[in-house]
Amino acid sequence: MARWRLLLGGSPEPELGSGFVTPDVVSAKFEWEGAYRGLVEAANDPAREDDLRRQLEALMSELRRRVGGMFTLRELANEYVRADVWAREALAEAEVPGWPRTLSLVEGAAFHLYSRGAVDYAP
Repeated sequence: MARWRLLLGGSPEPELGSGFVTPDVVSAKFEWEGAYRGLVEAANDPAREDDLRRQLEALMSELRRRVGGMFTLRELANEYVRADVWAREALAEAEVPGWPRTLSLVEGAAFHLYSRGAVDYAP
């Protein structure tokens, strides 16, 4: 479990670091946080931990490719709207077993973790 927490980066509660945040960004952030908590819980099962980690790594890599290193929470939320299509493709290409059952969980958790790199994110 310690390895998993290191991979996931510690605290699941990001804070928004700047002024006005639109309701759709707040809603997306709420979904991402819930998915992250669900993923951490699911990863407690040693039989699933490795597959979940590999799925998460595949989506994080795709997020880096699509969003880049400099982005706002708004830009990330905009990408989230399109993620269902490309996330399926990325996980199918990664050939990690079980991804159709965990797609929404891993997708939301990946966005949650990636949101920490937003220029308007503050710990």
